[in-house]
Amino acid sequence: MAFLPSLFIYLTESIMTQAIDSNTVAQYLVDHPDFFETHADILPGLRLTSPVIGKTVSLHERQIEVLRSKHKALELQLSRLMHAAQANKTLMEKILDWTCPLLKEQNDAAMPQTIVSGLQSVFGIPAVTLRLWNIRPEYADSWFTQHASEDIRNAANGMSHPYCGKVPENQEAVKWLDHAAEIRSVAIVPLKTGPESLPFGLLVMGSPDATRFQNDMATDFLDDIGKLASAALDHLRIIG
Repeated sequence: MAFLPSLFIYLTESIMTQAIDSNTVAQYLVDHPDFFETHADILPGLRLTSPVIGKTVSLHERQIEVLRSKHKALELQLSRLMHAAQANKTLMEKILDWTCPLLKEQNDAAMPQTIVSGLQSVFGIPAVTLRLWNIRPEYADSWFTQHASEDIRNAANGMSHPYCGKVPENQEAVKWLDHAAEIRSVAIVPLKTGPESLPFGLLVMGSPDATRFQNDMATDFLDDIGKLASAALDHLRIIG
């Protein structure tokens, strides 16, 4: 093999100043990225151990393995992105399917039930209900105004975001749901006209599945549902 003076001089100087090791050689190659271009004749003789097959292979074969590994990683990442995109597409289609009946509903008094029934049928949520307050007098005796105590209203005032997770202890809102004793996880969404306004109601969704609503889930979807439901129910409020 041809004598390599530059590397020899570098290593000789290293021997005189410090113990030579693989890091010294590696640093030289980092400092001289054109080394293998200048000495391309040594490449065929370089041998590496393959972690894939457990045998010694040439540098070219090892590079191919690295490229294949990177390719597989990119394929996996692309697959995950496509899966997320499909999930988002499905979610948006469901939101559209739920929203269209709200736009068609002409009866203000029927709007709460339209919201509840749609969430149950479109999203497959086992238990859904809502309660409203500060509502126009003609709706005072409606089912959606009942059992909303002062305590629950004050608690709602302190909610800046939806609650998602296990059933809170002594949570009055959960008792509004059918078969409340069987509910193991809930999502509680404040209904409000704007980010700075106080809630005029709560939308409550529950499931006997403890993993359906978890506290580490993102609440963007629940925020959107809350905004749409609030807009649909706005005509029932006392204005002013």
